[in-house]
Amino acid sequence: TWQGGAEMSKFRRKDPKALQADLWIQPGELAKGPKDGFYSKLLEVLEGMDFTGQVHRLCEVHYKAGTGVGGRPPTDPAVMFKMMMVGFLEGIGSDRGIAARCADSLIIRRFLGYNLTEETPDHSSFTVFRKRLPDTVFQAAHEVVLEGLRAHGLLKGRHLGIDSSVIEANASLSGLVQRNTETSYWDYVKGLAGEAGVDVNDPAAVARFDRARKGRKTSNKEWCNPDDPDARVGRTKDGAWDMIHKPEHIVDLETGAIIAAEVRPGDAGDTADLYTRIIEAVELVEEMQGQDHAEGVSRVRSVTADKGYHNPQELGIIQNETGTRTVIGDASAASRKPANLGPEARQAVRRAARAVKSKSGKALLKKRGMH
Repeated sequence: TWQGGAEMSKFRRKDPKALQADLWIQPGELAKGPKDGFYSKLLEVLEGMDFTGQVHRLCEVHYKAGTGVGGRPPTDPAVMFKMMMVGFLEGIGSDRGIAARCADSLIIRRFLGYNLTEETPDHSSFTVFRKRLPDTVFQAAHEVVLEGLRAHGLLKGRHLGIDSSVIEANASLSGLVQRNTETSYWDYVKGLAGEAGVDVNDPAAVARFDRARKGRKTSNKEWCNPDDPDARVGRTKDGAWDMIHKPEHIVDLETGAIIAAEVRPGDAGDTADLYTRIIEAVELVEEMQGQDHAEGVSRVRSVTADKGYHNPQELGIIQNETGTRTVIGDASAASRKPANLGPEARQAVRRAARAVKSKSGKALLKKRGMH
């Protein structure tokens, strides 16, 4: 055990206030961080597949127009995509957080190709980057990554899982305006309250009137928030009403590789155009594996989802177009009357029910829950 301050004086302490920068520092003397580790291996893989070169070819046409117009040079698009990878891999949900992490880490600086003396891109670079490039470029870059995963055996494409979630939008219900007149919700309610004889100068009275009035409904067709026009009024995970988005992803259940991802409207049903999204994912997997799509025959053996994705007509199209098993439970199984369904829909429901009850189907549902 330590016996007072005398023993502690044997150790040299670091006093942050006493630190003084050297006048001259050789580049080779700067700290570089460990040479092995995840990001070093990832950089090695990306360099082996010429990730930077492929990204440059995808983005080149969108950067030519800005050449020679003044201002600082644009950030290398390959660096921006790598920073997005960092955000995804480390679960960082904001541009500011990603920028701070990249600036603060020696190993990530090396991954991005930045020396310790160089400034890494700040959060505003993400906004410029997203505005400059169309969605098709981001999709093409995603396919470049998928090809790399396939080359390293991380894209099997035999069993796909689909799931969606709910995220709160960067907008509030208090900022709603009518789509046609741009009248704010509060002004709209005050107008109704005035017609009903309520004192519009009393906010509490107007609020009570709004809560009690008949036909009170906030329709997404009629109302929006100008701060985020794509946001929709809907229920959050805790059951409260708010402005929301609905992100959805399709993954390879064997490896966890994300095949497709999109942010859907918050009021969109899971089953709406389900077959379109599934068939596009199946065709992408087949393209990555060098296989031509043929109706009723596919490399993809199964598609797994929760009961919210069950729709007899959609299941029938998926099964017939791709030939895959649909491991999707029926939330209305107890009340559903098969006689009310057409022959194809009835057969699709039976196939899905058998798949869910099978041993392999239960295993796939368990795997889907992990992603």
